[in-house]
Amino acid sequence: QVQLVESGGGLVQAGGSLRLSCGVSGRTFSTYVMGWFRQAPGKEREFVAAIGWSIGSTTAANSVKGRFTISKDNAKNTVYLQMNSLKPEDTAVYYCAASERGWTSSASEYNYWGQGTQVTVSS
Repeated sequence: QVQLVESGGGLVQAGGSLRLSCGVSGRTFSTYVMGWFRQAPGKEREFVAAIGWSIGSTTAANSVKGRFTISKDNAKNTVYLQMNSLKPEDTAVYYCAASERGWTSSASEYNYWGQGTQVTVSS
């Protein structure tokens, strides 16, 4: 099993920045893909960004490219999501997830999920 714990959410004004962290524990996960998703009230869960745990390749949704950066620190078993130039439409609960099924942006392919952290961007 893999346990994921997010932190770093909060309230920020439009144009501001936040860094989310996802602590990863449990069995080895060298082949995992780590992803960030978000879900706003009344909307489906949406892919934000992903990173390969061993090779470090990244991808991001078009809506956040150039503003959000996903990264990892293998020594600390932590995945980060640096969010800059935040907009009110970025308001959502942000989830960290791990996939054993290869490179994917589909939420249904992620096996493990954290509890989520709230990000609220005021205008």
